[in-house]
Amino acid sequence: MEEVKIWDNVIKWGVSQNPALPINLDEFTQENFLTLKTTLQQCLPYIRYFHPSADEVRDSIRPYKKILDEQLWKDIDQHLLFPNQSVKSIILPARSVLFIKLPSRVEEPRGPFSDIISEEHAAEISTWIDRETTIYTSLNYPYKFELILRGSRDGFAPQTFWDICHGHVNTVVVAKDKESGEIFGGYNPLAWDNSNILTSKWIETKDSFVFSLKNAIQNSIISRIKDSRRAVRNVRKCDQEKIGPYFGYDFYMQSLYSYNFAKDRDCYSSYFKGCLYEKAIRSSSANYFSIENYEVFKIVRKS
Repeated sequence: MEEVKIWDNVIKWGVSQNPALPINLDEFTQENFLTLKTTLQQCLPYIRYFHPSADEVRDSIRPYKKILDEQLWKDIDQHLLFPNQSVKSIILPARSVLFIKLPSRVEEPRGPFSDIISEEHAAEISTWIDRETTIYTSLNYPYKFELILRGSRDGFAPQTFWDICHGHVNTVVVAKDKESGEIFGGYNPLAWDNSNILTSKWIETKDSFVFSLKNAIQNSIISRIKDSRRAVRNVRKCDQEKIGPYFGYDFYMQSLYSYNFAKDRDCYSSYFKGCLYEKAIRSSSANYFSIENYEVFKIVRKS
């Protein structure tokens, strides 16, 4: 409720408690104002007198200035003319205003959560995160895939990855090869960090993995980290404009010339054998590729 409406209702309540008061304010005597002030003495200190507009003060508060302390009215008058000058009266903080948007009676249709992966893929990745041997189904996997970044929406500059994903933990990166249509990705349980100034830093974890996804779930490849000391790399500041997410030497995204993942053929996924991860995740013989799109999701357990 607006402050002036709170004031108006307080006045109405005070008048209703005193039926003998004149109906017309112009007929109020000094005694009538004193009666109203006495009735409202527990309410008046909680009005935010310095928040209504000048018109609201003129139309609603000024007619009842006789129920206010003299110093308070002087301060209100001064504040309207010189709002930056200090006053002797206490200025209460603004009220918290809550705007509630009621849910629509007709449920809006939900779009797909990803432009790259399916619910079945999300279930498969969830299975790998939990190290389960039986693949979750698309109806029972225990995580929400909350979109943080999408290349087609936020841009393909490597720096954008570091700006948006900094500080996020438990993230999955997925990228779609523009030529083959294969989907490559990696899971990082720790935080991406864009604050390294002089040197890039490896972060140690036994739980990260890289993968490739196919249309047929059974053909997907997962490769877990084998050198946990160099699982994920947070690159230094001066390299962030050209290098993005980095999983060992087995899957990383970079753009050394155009600074755009979708233009340069610089993104890499291992073909011949695993390096810091257990095995290769690419089926074709070309290690380097450019992407059609990529997404980063924060993995959150469903409540």
